[in-house]
Amino acid sequence: MSTVGAVLLVLLFPALVSGDISDSRRTAIVTAAEKAGPAVVSISVTQVIERYEPLRDPFFDYFFRGGRVARRYQVHSMGSGFIVSRDGLVLTNHHVIQGASAITITLPDGREFSGKPVGADQATDLAVLKIKGENLPSVELGDSKDLYIGEWAIAIGNPFGYLLDDPSPSVTAGVISAINRDVKSERGQSRIYRNMIQTDAAINPGNSGGPLVNSEGKVIGINTFIFSKSGGSVGMGFAIPIHQAKRVVDELVAFGKTRDVHTGIRIQEITRLLALSLGLDSQQGVLVSEVERRSPASKAGLQTGDVIRKLNGEFIQSIEDARGALAGLLVGEELHVEYEREGRMRTANVVLAPLSD
Repeated sequence: MSTVGAVLLVLLFPALVSGDISDSRRTAIVTAAEKAGPAVVSISVTQVIERYEPLRDPFFDYFFRGGRVARRYQVHSMGSGFIVSRDGLVLTNHHVIQGASAITITLPDGREFSGKPVGADQATDLAVLKIKGENLPSVELGDSKDLYIGEWAIAIGNPFGYLLDDPSPSVTAGVISAINRDVKSERGQSRIYRNMIQTDAAINPGNSGGPLVNSEGKVIGINTFIFSKSGGSVGMGFAIPIHQAKRVVDELVAFGKTRDVHTGIRIQEITRLLALSLGLDSQQGVLVSEVERRSPASKAGLQTGDVIRKLNGEFIQSIEDARGALAGLLVGEELHVEYEREGRMRTANVVLAPLSD
């Protein structure tokens, strides 16, 4: 081998030259998985469902044709979660534990605990559980506000856990594909998915509630759902940003639920006739029909007769749009209002108060 060739080999493949191949195998992904993995848990849920089924007794069938009887069944499902504090708080998705009559949490080291619900919120699809144990591992929470498109994203959880008799979590790797994705809920659902992290790290059934971590092993999101026609991963997974989840967790731990917010205004939709009578150029927006005294809206300067055009940057066309803009917001957060008064556009920041106030 020439001198030039030897130099290039040393520069490009130092591990091969030194004979220490194991160094090249210990990537950031390996280190991140080792750091977060011990605190990723499997959540086994038992639900009791009731079904009305036809009577199968010939005697009753003869006298009560078409009769039905209620029968109760136990249904088992599994998901993932992760321990966020040494005292045993576990974060997961609301839909993982919804309707549970019993919850069993299994650590990667094989220890099993009964999970006690601390609080849950269907709108944000988050839930907090509590387990009692000693020497519990916990994850380190990162910051999802400064993510880079294309940086490593590692999904850890228990996909198809009901098929694998092993508490150790699975690890899949990909990148952050996009951020701040707003995903519309299906009709009839109250869940709101805003500012979601999109990743191509494989997320499959059973991964829900598990952590999405960065190359430092810090949690940046909660794996929640995928877009798929087959039910398996096609590289379109979505996670709730951890900075949003932190605020919800604080509410759930303190109050057992997220408190309903209060603005102190009543609104009505702007009909064509109303727009003409008020001299408005368009029907876009909603009209403030009442402002309660000493309410958050009153303190922010809003008045009866103002026309709200945008809430938190979203165009408002109806009362439903306004409700959608408020969904997922918590007590103490600000609602940025863009409104028109006497032909001039103005802005206000309404600090949301608890509804009980």
